[in-house]
Amino acid sequence: MSDRRNRRGDGHGERSAERAERSADRDESRPRRSGSGRSHSTQAPRDRRRTGDPARHTAYRVMRAVSDGAYTNLELTQALRRAGLDTRDAAFVTELVSGATRWRGRYDAIIAVAADRDTSALDPAVLDTLRLGAHQLLAMRVPQHAAVGETVGLARAVNGIGPSKLVNAVLRRISERSLDEWLARTVPDEPPTARLAALHSHPEWVVKALRQALLAHGSATPDTVDDELDALLAVDNVAPPVHLVARPGLGAEEELRAAGAREHPLGPTAWILDGGDPGRIAAVRDGRAAVQDAGSQLLAIALATVPLTGTAAAGHERWLDLCAGPGGKAGLLAALALSADADLVAGEVNPRRAELVRSTLSALEPLFSAAGRSVQVRVADGRETGAGEPERYTRVLVDAPCTGLGALRRRPEARWRRQPTDLATLGPLQRDLLHSALDATVPGGVVAYATCSPHPAETSLVVSDVLRRRGDAERIDAREYLLDRDGHPIGGVGPGPAVQLWPHRHGTDAMFLTLIRRSAAVSSST
Repeated sequence: MSDRRNRRGDGHGERSAERAERSADRDESRPRRSGSGRSHSTQAPRDRRRTGDPARHTAYRVMRAVSDGAYTNLELTQALRRAGLDTRDAAFVTELVSGATRWRGRYDAIIAVAADRDTSALDPAVLDTLRLGAHQLLAMRVPQHAAVGETVGLARAVNGIGPSKLVNAVLRRISERSLDEWLARTVPDEPPTARLAALHSHPEWVVKALRQALLAHGSATPDTVDDELDALLAVDNVAPPVHLVARPGLGAEEELRAAGAREHPLGPTAWILDGGDPGRIAAVRDGRAAVQDAGSQLLAIALATVPLTGTAAAGHERWLDLCAGPGGKAGLLAALALSADADLVAGEVNPRRAELVRSTLSALEPLFSAAGRSVQVRVADGRETGAGEPERYTRVLVDAPCTGLGALRRRPEARWRRQPTDLATLGPLQRDLLHSALDATVPGGVVAYATCSPHPAETSLVVSDVLRRRGDAERIDAREYLLDRDGHPIGGVGPGPAVQLWPHRHGTDAMFLTLIRRSAAVSSST
């Protein structure tokens, strides 16, 4: 019979868990009634659960795509659309993929013990199948027989008969112990970072980096950092609610409210959607609203509200989003620029991402035209903008490419994809972009340097290094411009002048922001 009633999971706080609680599969062995009222399967008994069900096949395909470099959230959306699954089955797939990806480190340690071999010795495709099975057994309310039987059927179809026997053996061994028993066996007591890494399923280098960030940004002391770190890592494994932005002046607010969204207390443009598909909301479809983290919105608003001085305050305002792809902040900046009677240029070095920015801004182009203002998207290397357009812009956003360590709850695959060596690659790029932004700014104008990583090597150290080499820029206390919906300063962001948001404190991504005013002094960088 179908295991539709068996697909119930808590998923350690996954947002889709409540929907998955009601989830059910339509597998190939679903019974149907005969005229006598007795149930008969459409398959012979020997064929049941030999191929797995459509929902688990979809989950497996997403896992393999992510292993090949895809982003979990984007791949899930596309795969669910292609599969045509109903809402409950889609919730089950979302829970299964997101949970197996988030808890990959935990499950790999358990699989290694159950398989009596290091996971590096397993075929990657088989390992993905085992991760899906482990998550069902240890973190979802799927009965053991269904979790094992359906996953073995999936393995037989996608991995082959031989590997399916290994999957069967490993999952049966895993099913012999509870999650707590497995954690007692696989989580080390010392050192503390190794323990937290295993307990919260993060690479140990990420745990060390986040600990360093909490201390460096004044968000913890040596006495409180362990508790703060534990809370931060725990939140990384909880799927966040959907944040929406109502781009100001476009009339999306009442539509969001009617669709069940509620005002986010943290920002004047932010809304929370507790359930449902944002794409069903007309304001989202036509670009007057969008999915965007509340912290990301706060950074754009801060840049737009800092007073200009000197030459920048005397003339017409021109704004620049130096690294605009995929376009979230550019969309909000455009709406803010329109209300400020300013022009906006959005630059993006990647042509494909530049097209995403164009799509985002297309809804605003007629409004800019009607107001006699312009909004442009350019394919351009932001490192060259300062030399090509010196002292042209009054407000410049540098949303710098980074490791994304502040958005691990939204991008569960990032923790496994990033490496410490990425910092050495990104650091010079981040510095070059900030230098270019300052060169492109009119004296008296403002640059916002932002990242979705709290790592000091991508945040405070980048800013300090750049300003040390220049004589024409100074930091502004960004805390004055980070205000909640009621206009009050947001607490817990550090001692200033930079601000650092945190998922476990603010319910946002760990966004970093430094505001810098360009002065009229001659730059020493050229």
